[in-house]
Amino acid sequence: MEKIAQNLEKITNSINSIMNADRVKIIAVSKSHSLDTVSKAIKSGVFCFGENKVRECKEKFKEIVNQFNLDLHMIGHLQTNKVKDALRIFGTIHTLDRENLALEIKKKLSENSITKDFFIQINIGEEAQKSGIAIDQSDNFIQWCTNDLKLNIIGLMCIPPFEAKATPYFEKLKTIAKRNHLKKLSMGMSGDYIDAVKCGATHIRIGTGIFGERNK
Repeated sequence: MEKIAQNLEKITNSINSIMNADRVKIIAVSKSHSLDTVSKAIKSGVFCFGENKVRECKEKFKEIVNQFNLDLHMIGHLQTNKVKDALRIFGTIHTLDRENLALEIKKKLSENSITKDFFIQINIGEEAQKSGIAIDQSDNFIQWCTNDLKLNIIGLMCIPPFEAKATPYFEKLKTIAKRNHLKKLSMGMSGDYIDAVKCGATHIRIGTGIFGERNK
């Protein structure tokens, strides 16, 4: 628990050296971590968690999400057959990345849904192996989701190419968001969150930086 608190303080101080850390939401990526580890994080003051899998999140947090008023974020690839459950668990979905997913969300979304906000994932590095909307299709997709489907699109999300300098990709995402009048940017992970914050990130997704390396 002490190590998690120290790591969180280090991240917060790093952000504060650039801007007020209160303007950046730190999402603790708890995928593959046990409930015991999550409980230690909560005791260290962490109340916002990111998960990649609907089922894992549902099982892990079912007993504690309301007890601690936790803010859960879906940050992994979302299968269409998991949409109904996802809308009951996550306050925010960061990975709206294709047309059929958007249609399924629209179909299943209701006033009783926990999910209120969505980020559209952009394939900012134009990588064949990664999910996300193509850059040249991004404007049309954003407008379609916003105006036609009436989804509450609050911003854009990306994962830059591995081992590449992240800043140019963060700046590119910021440009797309700005011309579409979106103010939120979900970008930056343990290795590049400082660059992301400098480029205007409002949400950063930190796993190793908070929890340390996973046991192999």
